[in-house]
Amino acid sequence: MAIESIDTSSIPTMVPRQSSRRSHALFVALQKDIVLGDLAPEKALTELDLAQRFQCSQSTVREALMQLHEEGLVIRQPNRGTHVAPCNADDAAALLRIRHEVECSTLDRVVARTQDALLADLRGLLNAMRNAARDADEYLLSVYDRAFHLRLFEAADLPLVTPILTRCLIHNHRYKIQRSQPNRALDETAERHVPIIEALAARDEAALRPLLSHHILTIVDFGPDLTLQGVST
Repeated sequence: MAIESIDTSSIPTMVPRQSSRRSHALFVALQKDIVLGDLAPEKALTELDLAQRFQCSQSTVREALMQLHEEGLVIRQPNRGTHVAPCNADDAAALLRIRHEVECSTLDRVVARTQDALLADLRGLLNAMRNAARDADEYLLSVYDRAFHLRLFEAADLPLVTPILTRCLIHNHRYKIQRSQPNRALDETAERHVPIIEALAARDEAALRPLLSHHILTIVDFGPDLTLQGVST
């Protein structure tokens, strides 16, 4: 599969495009394979194999792998090569706790800075999620879901924290997708964002806080081993 054949036009950018167009397209393709489990946890990845698979240079592969490493989707170690990162319950629980703290503890800043442009963007991303759900595309729905929460957090104006939230989101969704049953209620997943937009539009922080907290804590049925003990909703 040539790298030019990968269509990324419908996928919102989740990281700054500091690399070439070709390496970004490869990053998007590999990110999808890892999140869906097509590249299994712990699988070894070599630059030569990936360059041959995607018909691109090894330098292009290297740039893409560096971006994936920044997201924690691959682990690169000297003399040990590159491997797909694990996807286990303990990591998922820890990242969910961090995500909950980051999003819910900054809502005062978000509400205070909410403007019509933010609400319009969130409604547009909601419609994109609805379209993905209609097409039964769980991965694309998850991409727009992540974009929704990053756009919401953007209003908090805490750019140094954004990479932390980005990593939490991608791993939350990876864990969820790899443990979900086929043909889940994707429409319901999209519609879960409606009350968040409504509370934000009303600038009602008191209503928004428990809504967002519940939304995050119920992203997936983690089970008793991953409950967030002591987290106020």
